[in-house]
Amino acid sequence: MATGYDVIVLGLGGMGSAAADHLAARGARVLGLERFGPVHDRGSSHGGSRITRQSYFEGAAYVPLLLRSYELYARLEREAGDEVAVLCGGLMIGRPESRTVSGSLASAVAHDLPHEMLDAKEIRARFPTFAPGDDEVALYEARAGLLRPEVTVGAQLKLATAAGADLRFEEPVTSWRALSQGRGVSVTTPRGTYTAGHLVVTPGAWAPEQLADLGVPFTIERQIMYWFEPEGGVGPYVPERHPIYIWEDTAGEQVYGFPAIEGPGGGAKVAFFRKGSTCTPDTIDRTVHPHEVAEMAAAAAARLQSLPGRLLRAVTCMYTTTPDEHFVIAPHPAHEAVTVACGFSGHGFKFVPVVGEILADLALTGATAHPIALFRPDRLGGR
Repeated sequence: MATGYDVIVLGLGGMGSAAADHLAARGARVLGLERFGPVHDRGSSHGGSRITRQSYFEGAAYVPLLLRSYELYARLEREAGDEVAVLCGGLMIGRPESRTVSGSLASAVAHDLPHEMLDAKEIRARFPTFAPGDDEVALYEARAGLLRPEVTVGAQLKLATAAGADLRFEEPVTSWRALSQGRGVSVTTPRGTYTAGHLVVTPGAWAPEQLADLGVPFTIERQIMYWFEPEGGVGPYVPERHPIYIWEDTAGEQVYGFPAIEGPGGGAKVAFFRKGSTCTPDTIDRTVHPHEVAEMAAAAAARLQSLPGRLLRAVTCMYTTTPDEHFVIAPHPAHEAVTVACGFSGHGFKFVPVVGEILADLALTGATAHPIALFRPDRLGGR
């Protein structure tokens, strides 16, 4: 049995690598365990880009965490020397009463966030790649943009290692248990058993397996990301001309997309938001089928100029979704030496560094100054 760790981190994707980074930076002796290699594409922290925004239609309660996350992403860029964010601006598009528009506006007003409201004519004039209907509007946020998930995870792993964290890959956790009388935790893998004073569980789509006793009804969803080459080339879709966007139609269906950040040959990325099928990490179908491509192409053609064009590639990822689509970040209610962070419901990556900070707070002090009451598991009928 290997001993001597202050904290073990289970899972080294976006949230786990952030936790390892923050814990090691505070001088904790950290063991990180990951079932795959570093910066892998088998979970949720891949795909080249993730949206970041502050005018948050999911609820104004998230905004303070977003503001801190922006600060921490900037610090990560400085310390790691890697570009993790491209703040190219963002449009939240739909009818005025849609959740995407009205919720974003409510958060912007509640927290006095800089923003502009544009009608359809103004959208077309400023951003010619977009083709809104006459009854559609948009909230424009200049500070919105995209994050690079693989670069982010790699930077956090690099900083954690430099600060002394012991990060081990291709080593899945087969079981863990809290030791009696508050003596910490024991974690077992095919290579051995480790003990530590505290365990941080950031399992992503493996939450139903690793946190079965939490009592939260997680749903794992297969999602697809698509890259199309615009007709005539990517020129109109470069970040200087084409912002990120989330676009809601009259049925409540949301499409989101990005500028072409990889240059010629990279294409413009588009996807449906929350239009996945239920799966597990073991049963997910990683093949993207022709009828799925056709559906995405039709949705892009209805909204954007010169898209879809030619499909360049399409890949799958997974959402781990809670019934109310809010996160789970809390001490484990049955084990005081365990902290959990999961159920990010398809909108968590923009919070990665602040979640790492919160997890370090909870693991080392048992409390955090960040507002996380919304993320208690017992709201969902858990323990």
